[in-house]
Amino acid sequence: MGASTDDAWDRSFSFDDIATAVLDDQGMVLRWSRAAADLLEHTAEDACGSPVWSFLADPSHRRCQDGSQRSGIPLAGRAVLRRPSGDQVEVVFRVVRLEGSSESLVLALPAQHLDLWNQNTALARALFAQNQIEIGIHGLDLGTVRTNAASGTSDGSAALVGGLLGEALSPQDAEEVESVLRRVLDTGVPLIGWEQWVGPPQVRGRQGALSAFRLEDAQGQPTGVATMLTPSAAQKRDLNHLDLLHEASERIGTSLNVLRTSQDLAEVLVPALGDMAWVELAEAVFQGDDPPKLVGAGLWHLRRAVVVSATGSVPSGLLQPGRAVPPLPDPPVLRRLRCGETVLASVQEASEQLGPELAPLFVPERGHSVLYAPLFARGLLLGAAVVWRTDRPDPFVEEDRRLLAEIASRAALSVDNARRYTREHRASVALQRRLLPRTTSDIPAVEAAGNYVPAGGGADIGGDWFDVIPLPSFRVALVVGDVVGHGLHATATMGRLRTAVQTLADLELDPDELLTHVDDLVQQLAEEADPAQPSVAGATCLYALYDPVSRQCALASAGHPPPVLLHPDGTAQVIEIAPGPPLGVGGMPFEVTHLRLEPGSILALYTDGLVTLNGQDIEDGMSQLVESLATLCDGDGVPSLDEVGRSLLSRATEVPSRDDVALLLARTRALPDDSTAAWQFSADPAIVAEAREAATGQLAAWGLDHLVFTTELIVSELVTNAIRYAGGPIVLRLIRDNVLICEVSDPSNTQPRLCRARWTDEGGRGLYLVAQLTTRWGSRYGQRGKTIWSEQPLASVVE
Repeated sequence: MGASTDDAWDRSFSFDDIATAVLDDQGMVLRWSRAAADLLEHTAEDACGSPVWSFLADPSHRRCQDGSQRSGIPLAGRAVLRRPSGDQVEVVFRVVRLEGSSESLVLALPAQHLDLWNQNTALARALFAQNQIEIGIHGLDLGTVRTNAASGTSDGSAALVGGLLGEALSPQDAEEVESVLRRVLDTGVPLIGWEQWVGPPQVRGRQGALSAFRLEDAQGQPTGVATMLTPSAAQKRDLNHLDLLHEASERIGTSLNVLRTSQDLAEVLVPALGDMAWVELAEAVFQGDDPPKLVGAGLWHLRRAVVVSATGSVPSGLLQPGRAVPPLPDPPVLRRLRCGETVLASVQEASEQLGPELAPLFVPERGHSVLYAPLFARGLLLGAAVVWRTDRPDPFVEEDRRLLAEIASRAALSVDNARRYTREHRASVALQRRLLPRTTSDIPAVEAAGNYVPAGGGADIGGDWFDVIPLPSFRVALVVGDVVGHGLHATATMGRLRTAVQTLADLELDPDELLTHVDDLVQQLAEEADPAQPSVAGATCLYALYDPVSRQCALASAGHPPPVLLHPDGTAQVIEIAPGPPLGVGGMPFEVTHLRLEPGSILALYTDGLVTLNGQDIEDGMSQLVESLATLCDGDGVPSLDEVGRSLLSRATEVPSRDDVALLLARTRALPDDSTAAWQFSADPAIVAEAREAATGQLAAWGLDHLVFTTELIVSELVTNAIRYAGGPIVLRLIRDNVLICEVSDPSNTQPRLCRARWTDEGGRGLYLVAQLTTRWGSRYGQRGKTIWSEQPLASVVE
């Protein structure tokens, strides 16, 4: 095959290596070059007149680049040829058709030569593409022929193409460099790693390691000198420090979590600067509070936040993450740290100043050099970052200390931003939770459990809420809502809306009428907003009214996702309701959906944050909620609603959601039929006695004889008022559970009023007596007239 690989690398190839032959249109050899004779060891006399296929090692083996052919001859490709001696040689060939002739010119070159030439070209291209290594090619006069250094660089270290060294270097440097390069050109002895200052004539730029070697042509004659300027050790360190600063600016501060920010800081420092690093923060910082001032020895109130090691494991002897820092002495190193100075120390200094008891907690095994950097921000010492070198033999130097000081100063601002966000978020969450009701409720109508998860991932607190509002006659209102936007204004708006819903619910309005009043309130809030601080005023709300006596539930929605109903048999479904417009739109009615709920049914009311976690489609989210609710409640026994709610919200707590989530689960109950009794009377004064007698008999049947006296008075007053001011028919109803409810319904819409009668007045004392004999009383309107109700404890109020 000829020369060895090293020789071929040195020599590459020349045009004399290209073998040529002329073929006719049938592929017969007409002419044969000397290079072809040398390549295949066939003379022109032997080759001419032979088909070109006869020189192939395998005539059936053809590889083409483009697959096109002329007279069966590939236009380009690779082929393996055979010599008379039996040796084989792989060549790269190309066939060129001669204009005005049927003949073709074939050019062939040993594939090894072309591969080496391609490698040489790729190497040269890669070298000239480097931006930290300056490559130059200089002619015999040492003038610059080619360089990868751009003109106008900061140090002007490389000469421009066509220029001389004196034009790019100071006279002293140019003379010295020219002498060295001339010696390389004359002797052929390469120059390796010569430390030299390079820069423009006006200034001395920077120090680099200069290497040079002579360039020769195919005959071995010198053609010039190639130079390579690489950064010196100091320059490499500076470049590494710049890269580390860039990485720190990109990674540190992307999170508003104190621990995550500390972790990012430690991971930036290891292994780029040291082999092990940890961050210790004041305990108050984790809660978002200001750290205490540190004075003298003693308890610094620090806690080790994170530890990062290049080996991936934390030695068991060191103070572990999450552990409090024990009381420390007051050595010079810590005093300097407390004053805001980044300190460089050896392992001997660190061990001696900590003492034999504390040193194992703060000095890693094989540690020999350490840097301490305070985390100062806005006048507060938040903690410290500590970096050790254990496996790397070189100790820290002054440049490393300055680098850590700059990184720590930037990181301290990020830690403080996370601390301040933690404080504001904690205050917002506390306000939000204080505005929400108790998480569990157990009343005759329902057993309910509410859950709330604030937004995470740097998002502000939202305005989601839930409520369970007990109403007269054992009825209950279930509410869930979501205020548009985030922040304290959303929380404040949520508080106002929840109060409004509670007030309106106490009036016992129908769901559609209640939402209409709340809609008017939201529009009023929007009008009252400060024009200088515009904010979107709006909300969605779902209001459900359940009556355990009739087992009827009435629902109305103001742009809110529909509830999910789990039947007692374990099947679950999304309730189809007619969604009205969101609160604040105005001018649109709300529709009421009625359904009957069997005892033991579970009604799930939620905000959209539960079904749109991480950008999930709301339809898919509701389907998943239906499946999850059915699965969690499937099994023996009665599942705890609180546990079911926490399980449903587990996804929202595993990955911080950008929206807060509220969930209300209510298991319905029904009063037994024998707990209710009702009678209808005409508007005749004579029926007052009948009403008292009916009520007395029912109380005796229930075993509530101790309530007969007060109930007779209440029935007499309420029925008498209905006969006098409303007319008939009159309905009397008694309901017994944990309290006794007495209701009198009439066809009038006149609101009864409690007044104080003068001693000369003959009437006006009826409702006053009712108020004194009961724990509470009131009235509500229906589709036909009104109902006045009163409530008595089962234990008599009159002893």
